[in-house]
Amino acid sequence: MPSLHDRLAHAGDVLAAAGIPRDEAARDAELLARHVLGWDRGGLHLRRRDPTPDGFTDRYQPLVDRRAAREPIAYILGRQEFRGLDFDVTPDVLIPRPETELIVDEAIAWATGRPGPLRVVDVGTGSGCIAVAIAREIPTARVVATDISRAALAVASRNVRRHGVARRVHLVETDLLAGVGTADLIVANPPYVARAIEDDLQPEVGRYEPAAALFGGADGRTVLSRLLATSAAHLAANGLLVVEFGFDQGTWLPASAIAAGWQIVDIRQDLQSIPRVLVARR
Repeated sequence: MPSLHDRLAHAGDVLAAAGIPRDEAARDAELLARHVLGWDRGGLHLRRRDPTPDGFTDRYQPLVDRRAAREPIAYILGRQEFRGLDFDVTPDVLIPRPETELIVDEAIAWATGRPGPLRVVDVGTGSGCIAVAIAREIPTARVVATDISRAALAVASRNVRRHGVARRVHLVETDLLAGVGTADLIVANPPYVARAIEDDLQPEVGRYEPAAALFGGADGRTVLSRLLATSAAHLAANGLLVVEFGFDQGTWLPASAIAAGWQIVDIRQDLQSIPRVLVARR
């Protein structure tokens, strides 16, 4: 009988043959095995030379096949880590990404030393990862998290309850900021990918992540432009707007913000030194 090591090595080969980078393929093969077995990394390492447990292959192989079809590992596992917290994710929401943590960093920096309560609006909340992280890390924050997708709000609701912030995070089904009143801080990770580059996206993104949360019109600018135009009316005096944007929008968005009457406070770069988050005020 083949060992777990043999099964995982074969799965890694299958995933690599499907176009997944070799290191990522090996990691994903292990993650899927741990998911099936309910073991942590140490447990799998200690027992990887053991014979394959009964029933393992029948449960493991369908997951490997899904990953070989380039379905994101987060959707297969049903979870994704963000700021040290596990979030439920489904194909109804974008998968939280490390660069989005910059938004939470800016919120914390802005809130430090300010008397509460602070009213925050998270526009297009998706999984609720930003809203939950802000509520947990800024105890004085009261967050309104909006989304146009009822299915996304259902996922966000589970995450809000899971992380114990249901009393301070209110979910609202609406378009951008419609009907939410004013806020001290508005944060957003809106749709900003251009439809024009849809065919160039990784299969994990283009095939599986929700188009409504991903694409911001033909050029990727539609929702960002609407957000710049409408946010000022919802921002309290001395308030702040923090918005994530695309890798190719680092010149256009600040210029558009200035033209719309915003004052640029900062442009945050991600770990690859790509401009990624706009921080602005009126």
